[in-house]
Amino acid sequence: MNKKDYKRNYFMLDGRFAKKGYDWWWHNFTAFEEETGKEKQFFIEYFTINPARSKDNGGEEPILGQNLLNKERKFVPSYVMVKCGWWGEDGVQLHHFIPWKDVTITNGNKVVISPDNLKKVNTNDKIKTFVLSSGEFYCSDILIKGNVNITPEQAAESERMTDSSSMKWELSVDKKTAFNVGYGAGSLFRKLKAFEMYWHAEGMKSSFSGIITANGKRYIVKKSESFGYSDKNWGSNFTSPWVWLSSNDLVSKISGKRLENSVFDIGGGKPRVFGLPLNRKLLGDFFYEGKSYEFNFSKFWTGCRTKFECKETDEQIIWYVRQQTFKYLMETYITCNKKDMLLVNYEAPDGKKRHNRLWNGGTGTGNVKLLKKGSGGKLHLIDDISVNHIGCEFGEYDK
Repeated sequence: MNKKDYKRNYFMLDGRFAKKGYDWWWHNFTAFEEETGKEKQFFIEYFTINPARSKDNGGEEPILGQNLLNKERKFVPSYVMVKCGWWGEDGVQLHHFIPWKDVTITNGNKVVISPDNLKKVNTNDKIKTFVLSSGEFYCSDILIKGNVNITPEQAAESERMTDSSSMKWELSVDKKTAFNVGYGAGSLFRKLKAFEMYWHAEGMKSSFSGIITANGKRYIVKKSESFGYSDKNWGSNFTSPWVWLSSNDLVSKISGKRLENSVFDIGGGKPRVFGLPLNRKLLGDFFYEGKSYEFNFSKFWTGCRTKFECKETDEQIIWYVRQQTFKYLMETYITCNKKDMLLVNYEAPDGKKRHNRLWNGGTGTGNVKLLKKGSGGKLHLIDDISVNHIGCEFGEYDK
């Protein structure tokens, strides 16, 4: 449901998650090349892992978990990583690593990570947002900045899991619509560390504006045409299967009108709560022209049921999701061309890299149908919607 909660966007790696945990803030959007006007889809993520293990190697350098020497020493990963890049046939993912000693993180006006041992910071921001900062890098709920330049020599080091290219950005963020999954990511379950993987989409519909420079080319990000998305995940491990679909580029096939106040978001796979797996569960919300149609398995009283199928062909990744409650049904069919997608790389807090075919894209297309259930099980079509600029993800652990 569309209920904003900036505290869910706070840095969450305390308690046992500080020694075995990750926390990231993800953003994706469309930009336009200044010279040609051609559009390109970009992503930027600020990823943090295992802050309490930062001094295992002395604390001066990031600990990369895929490094052979670190594996021999049984060091787990510990760093802040800025992941950025773009999708398309020339797509790249870039990884810039920062040691924890160079990072400051605040939750509201409280400092939770700092090389200077600060306890409090004064802010005049109306929004008491989190802030992650280090040199040229900055991330909050209203502003993101950074400058990454990965050389071919760095990319050749396999433990960095990166391509080579350069990207610089400074972007304002306006998080318009939220997907708040409810009590499952509420304060009690966060305190208990009940889930293996948490999710909160403070800006499932976000507007971005500013400038990006990628490999020397300037791109303009326009607030009205950014089709932006912002969320975060945190926990002690990832999920398999891993599913994500979202877009706010929606046009009604019935009226022909663009749905300016709409967005949908679907995510999940196989969540684990208190160590027990909940097989093949997804969370979903369609905020349709100001009204939320939520499909949330944790709200059992709504009668939520979900079936989904994701498959890989030679050329595409294909998603089919059917979600329903006692009152409503949503059918989602999405495709994305593999040539425009990336196999994104992450290592888990224990140092294992289990996802080796995690497909990630921002150029998906498809169709969503939203229906209301009537008496006798009769279905009434609310809308049939054409969807573009879909953020999408699918992957499963290696067998």
